[in-house]
Amino acid sequence: MVVFSQSQTETVVRTMAKTAIDNEQWFSELDGVMGDGDFGTSLATGFRAIEDGWDEFDKSSIGATLLKCATAITSNVGGCSGPVWGTLFMRMGMKLRGKTEATLEEVIEGLKSAIEGIMQRGGAKLGDKTLLDALDAILKSNEASLAAGDDMATTLNKAANAAYEMREISKPWVAMRGRQSFTGERSANTYDPGIVAVGEMMKAIEAALK
Repeated sequence: MVVFSQSQTETVVRTMAKTAIDNEQWFSELDGVMGDGDFGTSLATGFRAIEDGWDEFDKSSIGATLLKCATAITSNVGGCSGPVWGTLFMRMGMKLRGKTEATLEEVIEGLKSAIEGIMQRGGAKLGDKTLLDALDAILKSNEASLAAGDDMATTLNKAANAAYEMREISKPWVAMRGRQSFTGERSANTYDPGIVAVGEMMKAIEAALK
């Protein structure tokens, strides 16, 4: 059985933060191709807020920590990124409230809730060429790993590959939401920065938890 501890969850969050901050310029450059070029800055701002408040966060449970992350992001980031990433952490945190360990099945339920919440918040759906598509790739990979009885390393490797590959799978698509959608057909054959960011984060998480 794959089980994530409180400590491992904290490593996941810190790894996401490092990835966002280290790649701030690149993510903004990707966004600048068809968007307004501020995605990397917004994402890094949110995760810097997590880093800045980290020592004071409630770490009594996985849910408590993730809910603090949600508050930090939504309080410091406007535009699209704040509500979207805040909802991701909030929905995961609500599903894992009071838990000091999370089974893969519980993580799957949290991801489902997060995807639903982001859809409701922003009006995007799967196939619109947003980070939802990368999150869904992780969800489906985790469901397959649960069914196959994969161990932690295999589960993480498959999820990271699925998220990473989504950048190429989705590249030919026309963006249907966000700033990129304003460019219509010209958004085809470009990378969505949110999808790229999720893939980079998952690859980093896999390495960090080895």
